[in-house]
Amino acid sequence: MHTETAPSGLFARLAEIGRGPAGAANPSAAPEVLYDRHGVLVVRVGDVAVKAHQPDREYGVPFLGRIRLAEALPHLLVGPLGPPVDVDGRTVTVSPYGEPVDPREELPWEEGARLLAALHSTPVPADAPSWGRPTRVARLVSRLGDGPAEDVVRRAFATLPAWIRGEAPEPPGHAHLIHGDWHLGQMVRLPGAPDGNRRWRLIDIEDLGTGVPAWDLARPAALFSAGVLSPEEWGRFLGAYTRAGGPAVPAGGDPWAALEVPARTLAIQIAATCVISAGRDDRPLDGAEQAVVDACARIAAAGTPA
Repeated sequence: MHTETAPSGLFARLAEIGRGPAGAANPSAAPEVLYDRHGVLVVRVGDVAVKAHQPDREYGVPFLGRIRLAEALPHLLVGPLGPPVDVDGRTVTVSPYGEPVDPREELPWEEGARLLAALHSTPVPADAPSWGRPTRVARLVSRLGDGPAEDVVRRAFATLPAWIRGEAPEPPGHAHLIHGDWHLGQMVRLPGAPDGNRRWRLIDIEDLGTGVPAWDLARPAALFSAGVLSPEEWGRFLGAYTRAGGPAVPAGGDPWAALEVPARTLAIQIAATCVISAGRDDRPLDGAEQAVVDACARIAAAGTPA
């Protein structure tokens, strides 16, 4: 996080919104940037966070449905305080500010697992929007340039099922409520909650909806498979999820029967993100980034299109 000393442009507009009636924030609070990556800008003003969402995504009727869904599940989710507004063609929302995970402290793998298990076990409302297919991986792969690492990621992408590559309809499956883009950065605790309840909650509801719950476990599964997440942390997460009755994996069976395709997809998505970021910054891949590219090499060597 950092505080802007000379607000301008989009930052200034978001700060203004945060100070206004929609934000209900302390007008004297200095605005600070919480996140500024991948086309997303989040500015904190006192007790609210104002977010300019990615400009290349659809935020129509389904997004309003996701907001209603979050409003109905305040014990699990922190959603916007009201409908989105348009700022120079950008979709902007205002949400309560929550304290994020502190990487200097023990990471809350168990709390995240229990949150996901509770969300996945919640009855699905009749009007819940669909999460949809995991389209992000195809968008990222399409942006890859030329080079050895880029070729490795593309070969791994070719092993994914046709429906993930956008070449076939998604197969039918039993729908649950899922977050759609879960990682530890999607968890916050609300400071000064009126009920004193400072339990963790989920944020960033752009993909919230009905889907297959294994996709919410895909990122830690991919990082574990790549050797980036330790067996101890993976065991804490998966064990807490199964003990909480999460339906994504069988309680007593092989979890990888459900997790293999989602984990493979997320490994490729993470690797593509890393390669694009390294190329943009004109730097070599770091250790963790190289590990997920190496995982893609193993995927490419082991698999054919499913």
